[in-house]
Amino acid sequence: MKRTVLFFGIAMFLLSSFEVSGQRHHHSIKKVVIDPGHGGKDPGAVGRKSKEKDIVLAIALKVGRYIEENHKDVQVIYTRKSDVFVELFRRAQIANESNADLFISLHCNASKSASAYGSETFVMGLHKSNENLEVAKKENAAILLEDNYKVVYEGFDPNSPEAHVVFTLYQNAYLEQSLGFSMLVQDQLRNRAKRHDRGVKQAGFLVLYKIAMPGVLIETGFISNANEEEYLASEQGQVFIASAIYRAFKEYKQNVEKAGYVQELAKVNEPVVEQKTEEPELNGNIAFRVQFAASKENLPLNDPGFKSLGKIKKYLHQGMYKYTSGDETSLEAALKHKEYVVKKGFKDAFVVAFINEERIAIDKAVEILQKRMLVN
Repeated sequence: MKRTVLFFGIAMFLLSSFEVSGQRHHHSIKKVVIDPGHGGKDPGAVGRKSKEKDIVLAIALKVGRYIEENHKDVQVIYTRKSDVFVELFRRAQIANESNADLFISLHCNASKSASAYGSETFVMGLHKSNENLEVAKKENAAILLEDNYKVVYEGFDPNSPEAHVVFTLYQNAYLEQSLGFSMLVQDQLRNRAKRHDRGVKQAGFLVLYKIAMPGVLIETGFISNANEEEYLASEQGQVFIASAIYRAFKEYKQNVEKAGYVQELAKVNEPVVEQKTEEPELNGNIAFRVQFAASKENLPLNDPGFKSLGKIKKYLHQGMYKYTSGDETSLEAALKHKEYVVKKGFKDAFVVAFINEERIAIDKAVEILQKRMLVN
C-alpha cells in the first residue's frame, strides 16, 4: 500500500504539468531561456581537468551574447550567470514565469567508457533505450543536492528506473517544435563544430518536464573522453559550439516566424479535445488500457495484427477507431502491460484511462483513485 501511495504521489506531481502545456502557441521568438546545467555545490560531470558546470556556463554566456548582439528583439534570460546552485524545479519556474518561447538547457555528458564521444540533443519524452534512461538519471540526480527534495518532488527517486516509468504518461504539446529545433542543433554541431552526431533523442528529464514551451537539453560532448574534454574546455571549442547553437536558434526563429510555418505549427498544436464527461463520481468504474493502434477503418478485434496482445477493445474517438489492449484497475499494472505491448512491436503504445467506458485524462483518473484511497 505504501508503494502504491508513493507511486500516485509521484504521478500527481509530474502530471501537474499537463494543464500548463498546450496553453500558448509560440509563433514568434521574443524570449529565450538559456539554462547552464548544474552549478555551485553541484559540479555535474567531472573530467580530468575540468567540470561540467564551468564548461556549460561559458558556452551559455556565449550563446546568449550572440543572440543579444544579432537579435535586438529577443530577450535572453539565464537560469544562472555565475557559479551558483539552482534547483531543477526553479529552472522550469524561471522559464514559465518569463513566458519564454524557447528553453535551451546545456550539459556535458560522461560515460564509463572513455571512448564515448559526440554531441546529442534530447527532447522531453519516453526514453526508449537504457542508454537514454541513464543520461536522464544522471541529470535528474541533481535533485539529491536540493533541500527537502523528497517533499518537493513527492518522493521521486532519480536513481530508480521504476520512478522514471511515470514519464510514459507525458504528453508534450510542443514536441514538434522541440524536435525541429533539436534537428537544427545537431545539424549545426555536426557541420559547424565538427562534432560527432549522436542524434536527436527522447528521455525523461525533470528540467524539461515542467516547462510550458518548446525545450531541449543539449549534451555538448563527453567530458569523460580526454580529447573531447580538451575541446570542450578550450576557448575555441566553446566558441564553435556556442556558434553552432546560435545558428540553430537563428534558423529556428526564422522558420517559426514565417507565415506558412506559423499556420503549420498552429495545426500541429491544435489542442486535443477529449470526450466530455460529467464530473466522475468516486464510485465510477476506472480502467487503464494500452492504446496501440488507430485507424479510419473499423478493423475486427480478431485482426491478425492484434494477436497475442491480450484483451482487445476499441472505441471511436475524433473520427478514428482506436484499439487498446488490457483492462487494468491500476496505473502501475497498465504501465507494466505497456512494456509487454511495446515488446510485441507496437513502439508507440501508450496508456489511456476510462471511467464507465468514457475516456478521461490520465491525471484525472489518478486523482480519482487517490481520493478513493483517502476515503477508504
